[in-house]
Amino acid sequence: MGTPSFAVPSLEILIEKGYPLLAVVTTPDKPSGRGLKVAGSEVKKAALARNIPVLQPSNLKDDHFAESLRAYQAGLFVVVAFRMLPKKIWSIPPMGTINLHASLLPLYRGAAPINHAIINGEKITGVTTFLIEKDIDTGNVLLQESTAIGDDETAGQLHNRLMKIGARLLLETVDGMTAGTINPVPQHTLGAGADLPVAPKLTRSDCRISWDQSAARIHDFVRGLSPYPGAWTVVDMRGRKSHLKIFSTEALSAEHSHKPGEMLQIDQTLAVAAGDGIIIVKCLQPEGRRRMAADEFIKGFRPEGPVQFV
Repeated sequence: MGTPSFAVPSLEILIEKGYPLLAVVTTPDKPSGRGLKVAGSEVKKAALARNIPVLQPSNLKDDHFAESLRAYQAGLFVVVAFRMLPKKIWSIPPMGTINLHASLLPLYRGAAPINHAIINGEKITGVTTFLIEKDIDTGNVLLQESTAIGDDETAGQLHNRLMKIGARLLLETVDGMTAGTINPVPQHTLGAGADLPVAPKLTRSDCRISWDQSAARIHDFVRGLSPYPGAWTVVDMRGRKSHLKIFSTEALSAEHSHKPGEMLQIDQTLAVAAGDGIIIVKCLQPEGRRRMAADEFIKGFRPEGPVQFV
């Protein structure tokens, strides 16, 4: 069970190692792209290319869907980047339902663990396989693998690394489950508590840059949202306002007397004053235009008077 590209390597590695996949469950087709052409998920495309039956329920609580899954008599369900399952589904297989999550649980439970880990300046993250239970991302842990986060690594880059690490860990988990060699570990024994960082789904308002923060925190914020959904700000030029997405930055430690968000131009670079330090913008996308390097943006940028990012 899965939907986006993150789940495809997990599907492929199980097939390559000879596990008999009886069916794949994914979301219904939906319009996507500029032309809003109806298309299937990345997992659906991968499954059909390997002649695996695909189920696309619109309602996971539907009794007919549950019956169709029971008919396969599968020993194990595997979930990677899918929707929250009702108990009537995850309790079907005799070996249980396992999930691959892109964090070291119990840290960063939720829909956006990769983004939140980078935004919070974490140096280490990883992947976890666990048994699904009623509450989201709280089930007993099966296996974990950690990896360092690069100082300038973006969410997109970390996503691509974790989906490969996760696929290998998932295969190891399925091997261990079928051999009966894995002992599930309750998450509360791994340090679960009230102060653990979580990873809720990101909204547009969550992605707005606060320029009064330190340059280091803004840098982490930008790369944690790059390339998607993208950190954004409003450019105010004497009352004329437009939106701007920022995808890549560099944080400089420097004392200044400028107002946070004030645009500075330093040696043909686009710089913005932070609450503490300066942000050098390297890649951005003006409203209604394509993504571009900051130096290209500067060449055609002729502000009349001061520019404020808010």
